[in-house]
Amino acid sequence: MPAWARSEPHRLWWRDFLRDSGGTGFWHETYLLRGGMEAVYDDIPEPKGFAAFASVQPARGAMFGSAARVGRPHEDTAPVLSEDELYWSLRPVR
Repeated sequence: MPAWARSEPHRLWWRDFLRDSGGTGFWHETYLLRGGMEAVYDDIPEPKGFAAFASVQPARGAMFGSAARVGRPHEDTAPVLSEDELYWSLRPVR
């Protein structure tokens, strides 16, 4: 799945969406066969899904990549955008 998500054209769509969602919210939940779950939110103004009842942690540092979040840190597929690229693009323009 990570290789497919980072291949064309999906990678380009995801990169562009993360840079500017145009106000479209994105919410994705993952349920793992061996137990566990996670959710990713982008531009979701009200708590939905897990965020309605569980604490939300920023996907920063070691938690930036999905492999580390779900306990598979050995999977090192490069993200669509690096953490610096993503959060730099989200800085307010002055």
